[in-house]
Amino acid sequence: MTTEMGAALRRIQLGNALSAFGNGFTVPYLFIYVAQVRDLGATTAGVVLAAYAVAALCVLPFTGRAIDQRGPLPVAMTGAVLAAVGAMGFGLASTAVTVVAASAVMGAGVAIISPSLATLIVWCSTTRTRSRAFATQFFLANLGLGIGGLIGGLMVDTSRPGSFTLLFSIEAVMFLVLGAVVCTVRLPRTSRIECAPSDKAPGGWRSLLKDRSMVQLCVLGGVMFFACYGQFESGLAAFATEVTHVQPSTLGIALAANTAVIVAAQFLVLKTVERRRRSRVIAAVGLIWSVAWVAAGVSGLIHGSQAVATVTLISTYALFGLGEAMLSPTVAPLVADLAPARMIGQYNSAFALVKQLALAIGPAAGGVMAGAGMWSAYIGMLIAFSLGITFLALRMGRGLTPAQDNPHAVVPAPREPREPLTVERPLVGNLPVEAAVGG
Repeated sequence: MTTEMGAALRRIQLGNALSAFGNGFTVPYLFIYVAQVRDLGATTAGVVLAAYAVAALCVLPFTGRAIDQRGPLPVAMTGAVLAAVGAMGFGLASTAVTVVAASAVMGAGVAIISPSLATLIVWCSTTRTRSRAFATQFFLANLGLGIGGLIGGLMVDTSRPGSFTLLFSIEAVMFLVLGAVVCTVRLPRTSRIECAPSDKAPGGWRSLLKDRSMVQLCVLGGVMFFACYGQFESGLAAFATEVTHVQPSTLGIALAANTAVIVAAQFLVLKTVERRRRSRVIAAVGLIWSVAWVAAGVSGLIHGSQAVATVTLISTYALFGLGEAMLSPTVAPLVADLAPARMIGQYNSAFALVKQLALAIGPAAGGVMAGAGMWSAYIGMLIAFSLGITFLALRMGRGLTPAQDNPHAVVPAPREPREPLTVERPLVGNLPVEAAVGG
């Protein structure tokens, strides 16, 4: 990686970490803030979370094309400003209409930021350094979220709405800091030339949908996000409290265990993961998550010792964290390596859209099954989904090129040595031909 690329990437990672830090102040408390602090009720809180997701779904289909046509820098700055306005609106809103509007603006902004930053990381890395770049992004994002959530928990007071206004103000400032940092990024000249928009370049959703490998990866991504992230705040949390009978405060410990494993394991697994076939790494994650869901089910069957049941449940979150640490240097770089140079933004946005859809459907499905008390079917479904990740990953791997599946194993073919010429060489002026052309 050149010095120019390295400097740009460090700035992008710094902005990403700071925005995640600001996000951590408010993410764990959105529902409580709307339902209890503003006294708008659980129904309104649910609508607020739905508005956040719907706004993201609305802007993502257009974000990728904007990135490819305008470049990721102005799009990322637009997203940062929108997210800051939404966060500040959250802190000041006191009615159902204003808090839902703030949620929609913030959801749109955050959705725009994600593929923009991913595209910037692609532009500022090479095929061989991309896994480490995305692993670093994921590590810093989780570290920032964890620290922000910890500090936010010390500052928040449900009896003082002003304490929440302060949290949202900090979040808004961090989004603006992200925008300011992105403004200072100087992209490598080679990236600007290579990925410059072209009227003649093919693009759009039609071209993407013709890419069989990308479609398979999107289907695989939907299953992954449904089976893991989509269950944290709905089905899994309900199972933990109603079947395993842990205290709500224990869920905070479990989420902390998830973050701790990611932070501790990220760079320990990186060297192992980045030198193996990506499809097989994803397949291994499916097996790990299957074990995680089995552990969750077992925790609900242990009735003799609550301590053992609690530890077993916490291990579920820890195993999810290990899988996440393996995916971060694998999936995002694969999206980038599948994309044509002039469609990187489109591919990143498409994958972000799939993630957002899964994060919308996952909690809804988990909530419905939890409400009906279908716990055995719920755990069984998610074990099946996790095994499906393994099946889909291995199937996708058969269609990937060696460079896409394992770029670190692709060694450039050695140059064949020149054989000395023994024939009489014609002259150009007073020089042999090869000397005249620099040979």
